[in-house]
Amino acid sequence: MKSPSVKELLTATHILQEVVINGWVKTFRSNRFIALNDGSTINNIQCVVDFENFDENLLKKVSTGAAVKISGTLVESQGRGQKVEIQVKELTVLGESDPDTYPIQPKKHSLEFLREKAHLRVRTNTFSAIMRVRSTLSFAIHQYFQKNGFVYTHTPIVTGSDAEGAGEMFRVTTLDAKNPPLTEEGEVNYKEDFFAKETNLTVSGQLEAETFAMALGKVYTFGPTFRAENSNTSRHLAEFWMVEPEVAFNDLDANMDLAEDFIKNVISYTLENCKEDIEFLEKRLLDEEKTKPQAERSEMALIEKLKFVSENNFKRVSYTEAIDILRNSKPNKKKKFKYPIDAWGADLQSEHERYLVEKHFKCPVILFDYPADIKAFYMRLNEDGKTVRAMDILFPGIGEIVGGSQREERLDVLLEKTKALGIDEEELWWYLDLRKFGTAVHSGFGLGFERLVLFATGMSNIRDVIPFPRTPQNAEF
Repeated sequence: MKSPSVKELLTATHILQEVVINGWVKTFRSNRFIALNDGSTINNIQCVVDFENFDENLLKKVSTGAAVKISGTLVESQGRGQKVEIQVKELTVLGESDPDTYPIQPKKHSLEFLREKAHLRVRTNTFSAIMRVRSTLSFAIHQYFQKNGFVYTHTPIVTGSDAEGAGEMFRVTTLDAKNPPLTEEGEVNYKEDFFAKETNLTVSGQLEAETFAMALGKVYTFGPTFRAENSNTSRHLAEFWMVEPEVAFNDLDANMDLAEDFIKNVISYTLENCKEDIEFLEKRLLDEEKTKPQAERSEMALIEKLKFVSENNFKRVSYTEAIDILRNSKPNKKKKFKYPIDAWGADLQSEHERYLVEKHFKCPVILFDYPADIKAFYMRLNEDGKTVRAMDILFPGIGEIVGGSQREERLDVLLEKTKALGIDEEELWWYLDLRKFGTAVHSGFGLGFERLVLFATGMSNIRDVIPFPRTPQNAEF
């Protein structure tokens, strides 16, 4: 007999059918009521055991965390909270769980504790809901691009280039760490390394994606990226996933149109297809908010915040206009900002971005035309010679979630920029070739996937929205 999922049974219309179901025990009350879950839904199905018909030693093995197989009859429930339940006829314990040592007990656990049990935390309601939302967001991203004619492109994880110019990269090498080969000058001789050059884990697939966009027109990447930034904040990971579309013949305005439409579609799809999980996470967030001081509480509930993005037009504001707004704002004048805004050219912080979204414009914001000095070398220089065609999308509660730009397609300008920044032209010869052979206006952006999951689930720490977080001094699982 085919084994249906708990989700399928809870929505079943055919009562009095014989079913076989597998899952894990959430609770077993009074030697009679098993709350069973198989990961398909936030909800459990109640399985009712007539203990007189079962061996006492067998029932002792039915504890929280145990894997069981149940055969029985699906009937209309006599209790509250569920429409159907299973009258158990056969019960098999597939895998026991020691109740004295099993760490995920039916009680509230701190998120810090659960991070130490990352291999088991997905068995909790909170993390199973987060991971289903994460899965749905991932599907929605692929669906959006596929429906809109984009080609999914796999860019290298091992690379010899630093797209961001940050220098905070993980080195990839097979050289002996204790006794590496040296050049005559006493430097490590990477010519004897596996790739015959210094290589790292990628920080972005953008540069390689540009090469494909200039042949296939519309492409996107969706894969792991790495930053060796020694940061222990709630917003940083050493390994995370990036979504990076690149489009030939798109200018900055078209890039902003694409990013806004993409985000609205992905969030709308997830709201529609993860309703129960998001409602559960919203209730969890509301309960958490009650423990905070009034001043620190969010002004919007989770679903309201998601609709705030999916149903509002994004306000487009130049960096220069944003600086004027921030400089003249009450928090800035009263020195409430941790990082005061004094002059044009300041690199905006999360507090500034959230002020623009939540207090001033009261809608998602796209900032554009940033100072060239605070942006990457590949962004197109404006005619004023001091700003670039960059864009950032700002969300409530999180600040920047997307960063992108119109790329610099002019070879002479790009060469001047690389020279000024000390970037080795020989390392990027292939990237410069794109400007020699059929160059054209093109644009793209990057979306940190975990930040999107953070926003969609209402969680406050990015370590809680990725299965196994990689952070400084932590690669346990």
